[in-house]
Order: sequence, then C-alpha cells, then structure tokens
Amino acid sequence: MVIDEALITRAIVKAATDKLYRLAEVDVIIVGAGPAGLTAATYLARNGLNTLVIERRLSFGGGMGGGGMQLPAVLVQKPADSILREFGCKLRRFDDDLYVVDPAEMIAKLATAAIDAGAEILLGVSVDDVVFRVEDNTPRIVGVVVQWSSTIIAALHVDPISFKAKAVIDCTGHEAEVISVAVKKVPGLEITLPGEASMWAAEGEKLIVEKTGKVCPGLYVAGMAVATLYRIPRMGPIFGGMLLSGKRVAELVSNDLRK
Repeated sequence: MVIDEALITRAIVKAATDKLYRLAEVDVIIVGAGPAGLTAATYLARNGLNTLVIERRLSFGGGMGGGGMQLPAVLVQKPADSILREFGCKLRRFDDDLYVVDPAEMIAKLATAAIDAGAEILLGVSVDDVVFRVEDNTPRIVGVVVQWSSTIIAALHVDPISFKAKAVIDCTGHEAEVISVAVKKVPGLEITLPGEASMWAAEGEKLIVEKTGKVCPGLYVAGMAVATLYRIPRMGPIFGGMLLSGKRVAELVSNDLRK
C-alpha cells in the first residue's frame, strides 16, 4: 500500500474537525489535566456525563511530573490511596498511612483511567476567557473561550472560539486561571482571589477537600485552585488532597446536573 500525503492530511483534518464539532457543547468542561482534573474527569465520565478536559500543555500531569524537587517520587496518604488502587497504580508503603508513588506511573494511570472512562482531552489548548449569562441578576458561567497555546505563546492576534458546558471546573492549579479571568471580566461576580498561603501540609490537605465546590452558578473549583481562592496553605509533593478534591467535585457536579 502506498501512503499518500494528501490522504494523511485529509484524515487528520477530518478527524480533528469532527472531534471539535462534537465537543462544541458538552456536559462538563474541566480546565487542567493535573491530578484533580484527571480524577474528576474519570468519575464524571463514569457517571455518564459528556466530559471534556482542556490542558494548555502538550502533556498530562500538572505538578506530578516534577516529583519532590525533581526527585522521582510523590506521596499520597489514606484514604486517597484507594483512588490510585482503583486506577491500577502501584503504591509502596512508607509509613502507616503514607505511600510513595512513582510520578510517571501516577500520571499515566490517571490519564488512562480518564480516557477509558470516556472523557475527551484536548492538549495544547488554553482557556483565554469564559462565556457567561445573567439569570435573575446573577452571573452564570456557561462555557469557556479557547485558543491554541502556541498562538498565545507567539503573541499572535487570532480570534478564539468557545465551547459551552453545563458546568466548568477550574483545576488549573496555583494560578486558578479560570476563576481569575472570571473575577476580572464577569460583571456582578463578587469574588476575591487572595492567593494560597505558605506551606502547612496537613492543614492544606484537609482544607483543599473541604473547600472544593461551587464558586458561582456553573463554575466549580478543585485542586490547588481551591487554595488560591480561599488562601489555603500549600502542601508540596503530597497529592492525596488533589485526588480527593477531584473525586469530590465530580460528586458535587454530578448531583447538581441531575437536579
């Protein structure tokens, strides 16, 4: 068989445009393919919700890949270890309630779990803005405005496109990129973004999960973006709170969309 270059181009363009056409409106958009985002995507997709993950980099993982100061190990604690076991990730006990995980395996298993559950993932796409409506004098987030990350890096002026959703989840980590843009640009959204506090691992791991949830109608927050929104201490290379936050936001969104 002779592989023709034009045929390759046609196949790529058709598959890509068909996918983007299909994803123009979904149930849930998750911004950020880190531990919280991928975990949320898995449980949302398993709950039968049409789920799209948008990641500005060309890779998965968020802060997991760097391990602890680029050392090839990260930690999870009980009860978050049960999530990784469910996804087929190997754990090595370090202490009674503490486990060591290989960051490369954790990234691979979380991404595989999300894809196998049916979540769709777009890499190299940045969220530049949000789409909103006003209902009863209250703003509601109904989608995101996106641009190729390479276009933003090149500082080219190219008009973006948008994807709509019943719920948008900010899992962008320390920057809280979606909430940050909404705070600046959505009229009537009375939210402050104070930034995360200095490190206190135990407190941070607890509060991240407790504060995970709805920011305003249509917009939710999970993972380290929660710390930025509520001035919660950072935790360093322990990811149990991220996993539990992702699972919790999936439960909250699933319940809200069933109403």
